[in-house]
Amino acid sequence: MLDVLNVEWLGKPLWMWLGFHALIACLLAFDLGLLHRDKEHEIGVRESLALTGFYLALGLAFGGWIWWYLGPQSGEEYVTGLVVEKSLSMDNVFVIAMILTALGIPRAAQHRVLLWGILAAVLLRGLMIGLGAALVHQVHWVLSLFAAFLIYAGLKILLSGDDEAGDFQNGAVVRWFKKSFRVTPDLHGQRFAVRKTDPKTGRVALWFTPLALALVLVNGADVIFAVDSVPAIFAITTDTFVVYTSNIFAILGLRALYFALAAMVDRFAYLKTALAFILMFIGIKIVVADTFELVAVPPWVSLVVTLTLLAAGVAYSLWRTRTDVPAQAAPEPGHPRSAPAHRA
Repeated sequence: MLDVLNVEWLGKPLWMWLGFHALIACLLAFDLGLLHRDKEHEIGVRESLALTGFYLALGLAFGGWIWWYLGPQSGEEYVTGLVVEKSLSMDNVFVIAMILTALGIPRAAQHRVLLWGILAAVLLRGLMIGLGAALVHQVHWVLSLFAAFLIYAGLKILLSGDDEAGDFQNGAVVRWFKKSFRVTPDLHGQRFAVRKTDPKTGRVALWFTPLALALVLVNGADVIFAVDSVPAIFAITTDTFVVYTSNIFAILGLRALYFALAAMVDRFAYLKTALAFILMFIGIKIVVADTFELVAVPPWVSLVVTLTLLAAGVAYSLWRTRTDVPAQAAPEPGHPRSAPAHRA
């Protein structure tokens, strides 16, 4: 049995892969079972920040183990990958917020969409990382293609402008979904599907709810963002275990991060610009270090540059939008707004 566990798979012993997936299974069980026993519970900003800190601390602790067991270079690559993936996931959060808002999904039901969306994202990223690893290890020049794509993606973000929200209600995916399946006009609690009578046939049939439509759009958004994030992490390291684990830990904290950032989405107007520069920096690093072998860029340099760009984007956004939050005038006595508002 011990010999089987020491068999290498994708460059690492099998026990490392099994141990990591056991840890992820425990975290998902904890999230599903303990944190969401009350299905009507709304996740507020304070709880969101606490969960974000928990997942980030756990991800960094795992990175400390990688540093100790696999060496400083692997540790630096893991932390850099985690930071980059976490940074890119912020843009994903803003798109998800627009999707859920456009479809009118109440806050109490949003965590259910995000939870199942993240489960699907974990499976999807695993498949895409496996494919990327096979390409990188067999055809090394594919990294140069990744570099060109990342530079192009960064330039496209810079030149595309700020408002690309899109009309999710009338988008092609929504039209196709409503044309292909029966969709209820209203929500049915936190259910993705219900059985009810079809007025056209008079028979009981399966109907999907707007919650299921939101799940489809959220997963579609993750596919689009994975096209950027997977090449970005392979540009930092080609160690499949480091790539996969840093990616999964970044995704696990995405749901918790959502409820904190979604409440302040307008305050991060310039974060997209910082993410564009991060993508271009990673792409240029491949061109300089790997394609032409001019200068070797240590992992810690990538980490420092990424953190600096991200911090600058956040700080500049908060500074530029500091006067955009309108001061609310005190309501007159007896006015409906004079009642204390419920805050999640």
